[in-house]
Amino acid sequence: MTTFNDIFKSSFIENVSSFSLSDTLIGLAFAFAVGMFIFFVYKKSFSGVMYSTGFALTLPSLAMVTTLVIMAVTSNVVLSLGMVGALSIVRFRTAIKEPMEIVFLFWALAAGIVIGAGMIPLVVCGSVILGIFILVMANKKTAFTPYIIVVNCADEQAEKNAFEIISQNADKTVVKSKTARKDNIELTAEIRLKDASTAFVNDICRIEGVSDAVLVSYNGEYMS
Repeated sequence: MTTFNDIFKSSFIENVSSFSLSDTLIGLAFAFAVGMFIFFVYKKSFSGVMYSTGFALTLPSLAMVTTLVIMAVTSNVVLSLGMVGALSIVRFRTAIKEPMEIVFLFWALAAGIVIGAGMIPLVVCGSVILGIFILVMANKKTAFTPYIIVVNCADEQAEKNAFEIISQNADKTVVKSKTARKDNIELTAEIRLKDASTAFVNDICRIEGVSDAVLVSYNGEYMS
């Protein structure tokens, strides 16, 4: 029969006494710092349609929570087995809107795991290198903003004149779609402008036979 003395002599009490407040605070401090760096990189490299503040704030929190879990798991083998079983039943239903969000989620998780394992120099060096890489690639990606232009023409001659003006002001032009009707031709093209000027759209509208021209920013894949 279990007595109160047996309870106080259990391994649970021993695990509590082996808890190190200083190690926990140091781990959480580094997890917070790395998490805020991940948050900064995500904010500066974001190129989607709608910026989610909630998702951005999740990144440092996720790094800190993962650090706590790994610290507990590495201190007890039995707890680690139980933690694996508990986490295996967790299901996340939040939709990922951008592919890069998966990278930041795994980055925050990996940072928490590595910090919880005590390999702080590894996570600091790795995070700096990864952050610089993402920022450089994001800035390179947005250096040339693609556009979609839609032109409605009355006949083929108007279409030809409009396409000539587009070609003169764009480095690359790719026709995405063309709809021909009896009294109207709708031309949709993806273009990469030579400069930031969009005055050529006004010139297209002045062409005889062109009813309207619409230029919109395009957030899809870039032309190869």
